[in-house]
Amino acid sequence: MLLLLGFLKKKKSSKGPWTKVTNLSLLFNQAAFNNQWQSGGTSNYAANFGLTHDANYSKDKITWDNRIVIDYGIANQKDQEFTRKTNDRFELSSLVGKQIKETPWYYSFFLNARTQLTNGYDFGEDEDGNPIRSETTKILSPGYFQAGLGMLWKKSDNLKLNIAPATARLILVNSQFTNVGQVQSAIDAFNQIGYFGVKANETSRFEFGAAIGGYGKFTLLKNVVMENVLNLYSNYLEDPQNIDIDYTMNLVMSVNKWITANVAFQAIYDDNAVKGFQIREALGVGLTYGF
Repeated sequence: MLLLLGFLKKKKSSKGPWTKVTNLSLLFNQAAFNNQWQSGGTSNYAANFGLTHDANYSKDKITWDNRIVIDYGIANQKDQEFTRKTNDRFELSSLVGKQIKETPWYYSFFLNARTQLTNGYDFGEDEDGNPIRSETTKILSPGYFQAGLGMLWKKSDNLKLNIAPATARLILVNSQFTNVGQVQSAIDAFNQIGYFGVKANETSRFEFGAAIGGYGKFTLLKNVVMENVLNLYSNYLEDPQNIDIDYTMNLVMSVNKWITANVAFQAIYDDNAVKGFQIREALGVGLTYGF
């Protein structure tokens, strides 16, 4: 049996100076094969949930943009000991600006917080070949918190760029991932690797630097919309040349009023986490209902 279900909902409302947009998606697929099936195949299931809510305020010379993003996905195959995550993201952001005369420029202040919802694991085998997993991350480990002052260029809710040359960032982690005791050799060895930049026997890391955040949403074709989100950060206090990059592209293609396809691509570079790019890609096709 093969089952593919998809549900995507979009809600947009305007009341006074507020404009609110909510996008909700739930995709589920499952395949099953009995022992007599000869052409190959492994029973499996996967589910993905996504929520994006924007609440934007604009009145007189004040603009205030807020966003909540939740993405979570799991997958499992027959005879696989553990269910595995395919996606896990929770993010809150807020950006307020005061317009400078009659220009598209604003004095700005932003807040951002992001983490994950459930534990993350590395998977492997023990000496007897049995599957095992070890916990590597959890909610608020890491947790990133940023706040910064700067200048906002805003053409519309769909096109804006915020430049914040005075940005503080706090990285929080759980002590279970950084405690190595008081042996100096163990401390030195851990500090060479680090845990999201946090040193041995510590639970936080403070940074001060510059942040740039860009957002662009474009209609490529009549039924094709592309959303781009780019965040850059440089830490003045340590290796400012190593710029953290977080880019996300969401492509929404409406086949008709009922069927929608979504393509998501994300690339992250953070040398405190991994010495290389982290890449995520997801494709979902499903039914859509708007109101």
